[in-house]
Amino acid sequence: MDPSISEIAKKIGKDRGIPVEAKKIGNAYYLYKDTTRWDKENKKRVRVSEYIGRINENGLVEKNKRSIYEFGNSLLLLSVIRDIVPELKRYFPDHYKEIVAMSMIRAQDNKPIRYMKSAWEKLYASTQIDASLSENTISEKLRVIGSDIVSQTRFFQSLTTNGDRILFDLSSIFSQSENINLAEKGHNPKHLHLDQINFALVFSGKRHKPVILEVLPGSVRDYKAFDSIMERYDIRECIIIADRGLASYDMPERNGIYLIVAIRRNFSIDMPMDRSFIFRNRGINAGMKDLGEKILYMYEDTPLRSEEETNLIRKLESGEIDQKYLMEEKRKLGKFAILSNMRSDPKEIYELYKSREEVEVAFDAMKNELENDKAYIHTTDGLRGYFFISFISLYMYFSIHQVLKDKDLSQKMSVKEVLFELSKVYVIVNGARRTMAEIPERSRKIAEIFGLKLYPKILWS
Repeated sequence: MDPSISEIAKKIGKDRGIPVEAKKIGNAYYLYKDTTRWDKENKKRVRVSEYIGRINENGLVEKNKRSIYEFGNSLLLLSVIRDIVPELKRYFPDHYKEIVAMSMIRAQDNKPIRYMKSAWEKLYASTQIDASLSENTISEKLRVIGSDIVSQTRFFQSLTTNGDRILFDLSSIFSQSENINLAEKGHNPKHLHLDQINFALVFSGKRHKPVILEVLPGSVRDYKAFDSIMERYDIRECIIIADRGLASYDMPERNGIYLIVAIRRNFSIDMPMDRSFIFRNRGINAGMKDLGEKILYMYEDTPLRSEEETNLIRKLESGEIDQKYLMEEKRKLGKFAILSNMRSDPKEIYELYKSREEVEVAFDAMKNELENDKAYIHTTDGLRGYFFISFISLYMYFSIHQVLKDKDLSQKMSVKEVLFELSKVYVIVNGARRTMAEIPERSRKIAEIFGLKLYPKILWS
């Protein structure tokens, strides 16, 4: 700490009659009010740092005063990660506040890095968590977080439990950064000859939440990439859910590994569909065929079959196809097949495969923002840190999503909608006084779904 900065900080604290603390973050110094509050829930005093402004050799450069904050979304996001905050604090003692803050923003709006600071300052949580999110410090934070592989591994290990059925998903993203050495030529379902990075997302089958996000070199292919992950985290049984882009359909030889993979739709397989069920209000016909070490599951989506047949008839009338082609294609309409070494009811296999769609939706936003944030991710360590923040935001996302599913509301409202409506619940800060602004009725009902008590309180201790 520069002695002159320390002297200026002491003088400011003395002039204002408040305890202060100066912190160096990156190449700049920041001043915080250093006080304590009584935590009624935990029955103890907790330290609270309140950001005052930037400090330099000329004195204090105060931030613009804000008096109204988004409260409802802060309350929900912090409540769903209450169980993992102690582990974040344990393994990332110098950076856990920034991890929480960046993850909250990503879960809600998926803002590009350059907008994170302004987005964070709107949240009521920012009055209680002194996270530094300036553009100049985030890149370095991501690099440091990403370089600490041991802490990441131990954190992920704290989320896994013995006897849990683990679900893997394999996806690909693409990078053109020469500085990111994980980007190697690899196989991908779109057959694009681009540098790619694979990442394995691991879900808990019991809790329906992500427990591991592992970045893998782009040249690592198929389920063999998961062997090292299983050994590292002592996973005894897992189900790998993959898209149609696998290099081969060979089944895993290792005991406890099950593969569920869709076959490309250009197949020509006829088999009886002797079972039926409803999935998300859609009628599904299903059948299964034993192929020795593999089992073929066939599905027919009846609404999709009708849509595809209507489209073909339109093409027939416009002269694009003839009647013979229509008759040949009719047996394929609305159908797709899954190959697996897991013997189970076709409905369970179908539901397991479809569960990856929820993951894809959540990841789409992350993939889009990675392109916008490349300027801040110069190294492999920075990329690993970026993915770790994305993992925590996904943990928040799926925690909220699971509550909606448990209450049969996931088809009626999305996670983003929940957070948007709760962002309309404001707290007005006037000195030491905190009061609630008028709460919209829809926001109040959503708060009740999640058991949130809408009154100003300490969210962080």
